[in-house]
Order: sequence, then C-alpha cells, then structure tokens
Amino acid sequence: MSSKVVSMEDAAARISDDAVVTISSSSGLGCPDKILEAIGDRFDQEGHPRNLTTLHPIAAGDMYGIKGIDHIAKDGLLSAIIAGSYPSGPSSLPMPQIWQMLVEDRVAAYNVPSGILFDMHRDVAARRPGVFTKIGLDTFVDPRRQGCAMNDAASKKPIVSRVELGGETWLHFPNIVPDVAIIRATTADERGNLTYEHEGAYLGGLEQAIAVRNHGGLVIAQVKRITAAGSLRPHDVRVPGHLVDLIVVDPDQRQTTETEYDPAISGEIMRPWSSFSLAEHGVEKIVARRAAMELSSGQTANLGFGISAMVPRVLLEAGQEQAVTWAIEQGATGGMPLTGFAFGCASNADAYMPSPQQFTYFQGGGFDVSFLSFLEIDLEGNVNVSKLGKKPYLTAGCGGFVDITAHARKIVFSGLFEAGADLDLSNDALTVKSPGKFTKMVDEVEHVTFSGRRARELGQEVLYVTERCVIELTNNGLMATEIMPGINPERDIVDASKGRVRLANSLKEMPKALLRSEAMELSL
Repeated sequence: MSSKVVSMEDAAARISDDAVVTISSSSGLGCPDKILEAIGDRFDQEGHPRNLTTLHPIAAGDMYGIKGIDHIAKDGLLSAIIAGSYPSGPSSLPMPQIWQMLVEDRVAAYNVPSGILFDMHRDVAARRPGVFTKIGLDTFVDPRRQGCAMNDAASKKPIVSRVELGGETWLHFPNIVPDVAIIRATTADERGNLTYEHEGAYLGGLEQAIAVRNHGGLVIAQVKRITAAGSLRPHDVRVPGHLVDLIVVDPDQRQTTETEYDPAISGEIMRPWSSFSLAEHGVEKIVARRAAMELSSGQTANLGFGISAMVPRVLLEAGQEQAVTWAIEQGATGGMPLTGFAFGCASNADAYMPSPQQFTYFQGGGFDVSFLSFLEIDLEGNVNVSKLGKKPYLTAGCGGFVDITAHARKIVFSGLFEAGADLDLSNDALTVKSPGKFTKMVDEVEHVTFSGRRARELGQEVLYVTERCVIELTNNGLMATEIMPGINPERDIVDASKGRVRLANSLKEMPKALLRSEAMELSL
C-alpha cells in the first residue's frame, strides 16, 4: 500500500494553474493554514499555481495569527474568491491582504451566504442543476441589488440570477465545480480515513471532498498526526479514506485562534458550569439582558457574533444555563457557546452537527428564535452587518446571517443606538451625557443583509434591542415600544434618529433590574 502522506511542498505542487480550490475553515477554527502557506511559497518561488478561484463556505484565517487566505492573496495567484465570510478585525490592525486586493479591484470577490455555499457543493456532487433557493431574496444576494458581488471585478461576472419556477421566484446559483479540496482533521490513518477528535467543529469537509471526488479532482487533508491503518474506530471516521488523495501533517496545528488545544472545545471533557466567566457589567450586558427576556424555557435559539454572544452568559448568571438549547452555524448544539477568539466553538455541547446540516436546519426555520447583531438599520427595517465602505474589514461579510434570517420565526437584533455616545450608567437609570458620532438608524442601509420588507411579507417577528429602547418592526416602520429608565424619549430616540424611530402610544419602561450590577433574576 503506497503512502498518501506527502510534504507540504509536494502537495502544493499538485495544484494546477486555473484550478478551482475549495477550502474548509471557519476563521482560525479548522484552518489548514500550513498547506495554504505552502501554496503561497510555491507561487513566490515558481510563479505557480496561477489564476486560482477559491471557495470558502466560512472564512479561512483571521487577523490574529492564522493568515489563512492571506497566504495566497497575491496578484497572479488568486483571480477570484467566493466566500461566505472574510477575515475581519479592528481598524487598529493592518488590513488583511485579501481585503486590500478586494477594495483595489485586483480580485473578483463575492460574498455568498455560507449555507448556500454548502448547498452548492452538495448540488455539484450530485450533478444537479445548481442551487435554487429563496435564501437571499431582496438582500444584497439578489441580482436586483448586488448579486453577491463585492467589487466591480465581480459585478462583471455574475454568479446568481433570478428565475421563475412553478409560479414562484427563486435565486439560481449555477454549479461551480471545484478541482481541489483542502480540508483539515485531527488524525489520518495510512489509508486516509479522517477523524476529528481534537476539532471544535466538523464544518463541511465531507461535502467538499465528495464534490471534488465526484468530478475527478484532488483532495488534500491537513492533519495533526498519522496512525496505523485499521486503528481508527469506524464510527469516528468523518471522511473515509477513498475520498482522500494526499495527507500533509502539521503537528503544531492550533485547535482555533490562540488555542493550541482545549479538550472542552472538542467535547472530550465537560467543564463545570462554574468555570465559565460571566459577562462584564456595562451597557452591552444590559442590552444582552433585555434580549434574553425574549427566551422561553425549552426553546432552541440560534446565536450570532457581537452583543448577542453575551446572552448565554446572562442565562448562566441567572442559573438558567441549560434552560435553552443553543445552535451555532459551525455546528455545536447545546452547551455554552464561547466568546472572543473561540467564538464559533462551544463547551459542554450536546452534539456537533456538520455545518451543512446545521444550515439546512437554519434555512428551513426550525429553531424558535435567533439572536443577532446589527451595524445599521433603515426606515424599511433592513439591517446591514455585511459591508462598511469606509472600513471594510471591520465586518466579515454575511457568513450565515442571510441563511439564518431568511425563514426564522423570530429575530432579535442587538446593538447600540448610536456610535460613540457618552452614556452614564447607574443602578436606576441610563442617561445620554452627549450624543454619538452618528446614529445607526439611517434612511437606507449601505448593504441589505436582512430585508425588512420580506420579513413583513413572511410575517416574521422582528425586534431591535438597544440600550435606549426596544424597537419593533411594524407595517408602519420602526416603532419604539419600550424605553430604558433615564432615557428622554423625544431627545434620545426620536431626535437622535432624526425621526426614523417613532414612539408607540403604549410606550413602557424596561425593568430597572437590567441596570444593576448584581445578578438579575430571569424568569423564562
């Protein structure tokens, strides 16, 4: 039996010019960083491979030590990138090379919802006629808006169209067949069977490998270690060896960003609930507390990045840490979703779903409520989280946001009413000492990541929770229905939003318990 284990350099040498390469990763989680580095090094030395198109259901790499896509973000090497998300971070850090190429129109760049990208791989694998979906209608995904294009180079080469089928309007994404898959696991045996025992998520490596294998392509797996053939428990194998051509070994691969290895992230141990840190008291925690009041015991709730990620810690503080089942797009279900660099992972999870199946669940709206964040909201109730023209890499793009919100029964968006306002917080009141630099309530959002108009058509329940008020999406626009103690409704809400948010006749005050530093009793 010939060995499938090769050097990083030998694997990189097998990738041809003009190839379509699909890469499994979620920022630093599961990123096959070393093989991407080897591809970039080969290009620097040989000028090959050239003109690659890369597919990323979720971002490859980040801005905090795992370069990922930035290893190959080079003129001549990369010609197009189709990604659910992109590396993002604060403006205090240098702009990633992929964003530099994007804003300078040096690469055709697209932002396709993560779930749709996983769907594309499954449809390619089965040789179906591409993805037909309602996910993304009336958002930036829709060709009537940007059609997923992030720059002019992409606009010239559309990848999605609107079609009429069975008397209904659908978005159609024609097949893009990958030639190479680069995936990651923990262990490979000599036959190429892959197990994921140290990984924080399965992501979509199996779907990506099948899509490539069914079209005669090349599958490369980066792993942490090699074991003898026949030594892996068959039930633990997530990608069978007949789908894998080459194995490369990085014994130092991190579990995720700034985490070498934490067995609780991969479900090998269960942490005491008392070991999780509570949310730091402040304005963002107050917003998360009010958002948590929308939960009922026994529900399944989706969770996104930002202030919303604090909601599980609010439940923890209230002794209700297991009252709700959390579901995140990387696949963890149940347990405690993690924050900071480990976002996308969970400890004490009940199960780890592969991301493609998790997205099928999300797209069909099977969960009870979603907690997400916002950058800006407009008069229609549209939400933007995916584009900031002035500082583009402060956002990662849409990720799974569009998939999650498309058919969700209830959505709770959380964020601050203004950017940079000087707020004073006491046990009894929150007051605005001086207004912010700009309101997040605008006439028209820069990018429609969530369509308020379509939400009204579908009858979705939509709330926007801020430190000043709770806003409901109504047929008459944005209506503040609850106000924080200490807030002047006319000055701090109506005037601050330039009249874009109106006050309900039945405006009521939020509980003062939200403001206090001691633990808040939470009745679900």
